[in-house]
Amino acid sequence: MNSNDNETPGLYRSSFEKDSCGFGLIAHMDGVPGHWLIQTAINALARLTHRGAVAADGKTGDGCGLLMKTPDRFMRAVAGDEGIHLAERYATGMVFLSRNPELADQARSRLEQE
Repeated sequence: MNSNDNETPGLYRSSFEKDSCGFGLIAHMDGVPGHWLIQTAINALARLTHRGAVAADGKTGDGCGLLMKTPDRFMRAVAGDEGIHLAERYATGMVFLSRNPELADQARSRLEQE
């Protein structure tokens, strides 16, 4: 135990601190969308492996991702093309389907039921 741990009141313990952990933050303050912003964010994510963002298999990630503003006009246009009316407030989601066609079809059916 670090000698400072006994001297520091509260829950903070310097021995629990770790190096090389972090995240990136990049934004267009004017709210104008652009591919440059997304590409820069993806490049930043690709460089986060130093903080342990890759699982033991060396291939899969830890769930790091991008948080971005919903492209409202695009979502409404795509939904309209599919005959779906979006309310003023709506949510979107991303689903990763199995590469097995049968399992993917089962998942699609379940999503449609829900």
